Amino acid sequence: MTVLDQCQDAVAASAVIKQLTTEKKNAVLRDMVEAIETHLDSIIAANAEDVAAAREAGTSATLVDRLTLTERRAAGLTAAIRTIIDLPDPGGRVVEGWTRPNGLRIERVLEPLGVIAVIYEARPNVTAEVAALCLKSGNCAILRGSSTAMRTNRAIMAALDAALARHPGVPAAAVQLVDDPSREAALELMRAKGFVDLLVPRGGPELIASVERNATVPTVIDGAGNCHLYIDATARPEMATEVVVNAKTSRPSVCNAIETLLVHQDLVTDWLPQALDELAAAGVEIRGCAQVRDAWPKAVEATVDDWATEYLDLVLAVRVVSDVDEAIAHIREWGTGNAEGIVVQDIAVANRFAREVDSGSVFVNASPRYSDGGEFGYGVEIGVSTQKLHARGPMGLASLMTAKNVVWGSGQTRTVA
Repeated sequence: MTVLDQCQDAVAASAVIKQLTTEKKNAVLRDMVEAIETHLDSIIAANAEDVAAAREAGTSATLVDRLTLTERRAAGLTAAIRTIIDLPDPGGRVVEGWTRPNGLRIERVLEPLGVIAVIYEARPNVTAEVAALCLKSGNCAILRGSSTAMRTNRAIMAALDAALARHPGVPAAAVQLVDDPSREAALELMRAKGFVDLLVPRGGPELIASVERNATVPTVIDGAGNCHLYIDATARPEMATEVVVNAKTSRPSVCNAIETLLVHQDLVTDWLPQALDELAAAGVEIRGCAQVRDAWPKAVEATVDDWATEYLDLVLAVRVVSDVDEAIAHIREWGTGNAEGIVVQDIAVANRFAREVDSGSVFVNASPRYSDGGEFGYGVEIGVSTQKLHARGPMGLASLMTAKNVVWGSGQTRTVA
């Protein structure tokens, strides 16, 4: 079966999926949980083969980390689906309504987009999470993973197929895995205009560039995470240290880990050296501007490239700034719109930062590592949008919906002036 065949099947299935009741969708999701638990040994075994092959091929530690299903992450597959079951069904919800002077009642009603395609690298958890998000929102899912995670994705898909098979009224094409990891298959999915209603790429710069260059279907870009944390002069020192260490070291391989630390000049003597000592003790390599190196001589000299780099590793660029204006200007020049943070006690500075920083998520006195659909209460996310149309930031169920205008009348006719 070609990718286009799968897209056509998904379009046909979407007419059925959008009509399913909340109770029916939740029943399928509960069976997906049970099926994944039943297949868990085979999923973990398949993942072990993928991880071993990736290491043998010299795959980067970052991608290996994203590929690996630890015991905790494997348990997270079912935990994520259970969370989605408990979320309200967005389908059919009237988000606003008003009555015109002529008596017409206008309602904006949420309905599914239709067919959602995701192209992703490593991250086998995406297979289960996107399937569940799409089903709960009344959409069909077409999943194209990378060759790196193909064994794991197939094992997870086998579990999802088993769950769908328990419900004869639910088309098997509701969730499909593209079993071809070739570039040609990805291009075919990118160009399935008229079949795919939304494409979300989740991967590195090469994948994103390919989608931007080749896609003819609507896309939302899950882009780079060149995230920043600004420590203001009014920050509480202990809080600032805790937040920056967490934001860099808790899981450096993900897109919501910070890559640049911006520090107010008043903190260079008293706070900065101690904070950098703690980061270095956690294995972080510091690349700093001249003022940073004067205060902490072990830092490597930072170059312009460091301000632009998403390291996804235990490397941190550090720059001293004169005030919040310079911090905002730096973020405006180098940020990617993913997640930015500030540690501050001056509410006026906090409000300025939150208002003026152009990003999908802004954190005040909290780690940007919270930029995550699960942490936001969305259950899980299909991706983190770094653009502004039609979604921004972590994308949950609501981002997989569109709104249509339903107009209620009592026989009104329009008079043409």
